[in-house]
Amino acid sequence: MAKNNNDTKREENLEGTILFNVPFPKKLDAASLKALKEMTAIVKRQPYHVEYIHSYGQDSPFFAGLANKVFIGNRDPESGYTYATPRGADMYSGNETEWVQLPDEGTVHAFTVCHFGSEEFLPDTPFVLALLEFKGANTLFLTRLMGLDPAKASLDWIGMPVKARYLRNSKMKPTDIYFIPAEMKEE
Repeated sequence: MAKNNNDTKREENLEGTILFNVPFPKKLDAASLKALKEMTAIVKRQPYHVEYIHSYGQDSPFFAGLANKVFIGNRDPESGYTYATPRGADMYSGNETEWVQLPDEGTVHAFTVCHFGSEEFLPDTPFVLALLEFKGANTLFLTRLMGLDPAKASLDWIGMPVKARYLRNSKMKPTDIYFIPAEMKEE
């Protein structure tokens, strides 16, 4: 049946979430309507999927670098202010930035243990998310920190030397790069 703006009934199917026997008063009067405030919340699980087509635009070299196991950032050519994340223009002068290679080694500036995450990261919880410092960069880089037990988080991790690791098969996502403690052996 063709859909148009004059349809008076929505097509139904058995896809997605279907609930059965949802409790609700058979007779609606003042008392039963008031009792609805005490009703237990309905909780449902529902799959959710969205596909996006988007462009990385001026940040494309950053992702191409990650795919080739090269970590790059941006620098203001006049002041030398260097960003560890892609940025097309300097936040102070507005100058167009230039690409620079960043070191694959840095230190932990701060971290948090994530017990919840978006749909993509939920299966990985708990995980460690860290802000890292790099020699020659004026800003921090937010990334996953692997190889540490999230259940044993410690302030001793602050200042810890870390080294970059890259996904073998790039997904063209910021998560193509992650870091591990520098003292860890190669696998």
